[in-house]
This record gives sequence, C-alpha cells and structure tokens, in this order.
Amino acid sequence: MRAAASFAIGLLFGLGLLLSGMSNPAKVLGFLDLAGAWDPSLALVMAGAIAVGLPSFALARRRQRAWLGDKMQLPAGRAIDRPLVVGSLLFGIGWGIAGFCPGPALVALGIGVPQGLVFVLAMLAGMGLHEVLFRPRPPAAQH
Repeated sequence: MRAAASFAIGLLFGLGLLLSGMSNPAKVLGFLDLAGAWDPSLALVMAGAIAVGLPSFALARRRQRAWLGDKMQLPAGRAIDRPLVVGSLLFGIGWGIAGFCPGPALVALGIGVPQGLVFVLAMLAGMGLHEVLFRPRPPAAQH
C-alpha cells in the first residue's frame, strides 16, 4: 500500500510539473529574467503551491500520525544559520544557471531532456561532496 501511495503521489507531482511547464528550463529562466521578457507563470505556480501547502501543514501539525500510519515527522528547525544561508544561495545560483531545481530535473531526466541528466549528475555530486565534508564523525577512540 505504501509503495502504491508513494508512486501515485510522485506521479501526481511529476504530472503537475509537466503541466505547469516547470520541467522546461526556458520557462524557469524566463521567470528569472526580470529585465527581459519576464514570464510570471512560475509565480502563479508558486502561489498555487503555497495555497495548497499552508492549510496542509496546519492540518499535519495537529496530527500524530500520517494518513498511512507512520509517525508524523515535520521539520523542527527554525534557525537561520550560516549553512542554511549558504545552501540557499548555492541552490538559487544553480537554479538560475540551469533553470532546474531537483523535482523538475528528475522529471526532465525521465522524459529524456539532456540538461536534466547533467543537472541530476551535478546534484548527486554535490550531495556526495556534502556528505564527505559535513558528515558527523565518530569520536576518536581513547586508549
């Protein structure tokens, strides 16, 4: 049941990205081109996501268990610290250069867009680098 629900939710998310054009880097870059031919459609997609997300998170905060029975796990961190700011800047720069963020990049990869493959490989390399640089290390054994 869990696998079927995960597949259905992922499929719905991917279809939403395709229908909204967010798997097309040119559309995303058009949104970021404030000085040129600005395309406001991404702002409308974001507004729609916020309109769905806010009440959904409010409902989730009142629940102890998710709909499929797992313990509800919502983000607890609220601090704006250096890693958050640096990570956000890197994410934004990558998004602006490539026209992809992770979800649309995976959709583009799935439909055979070559830039999607390049972005996903770079994303995986960045995730691996983060693990190497910032993985908590076990304390040194004392003799």
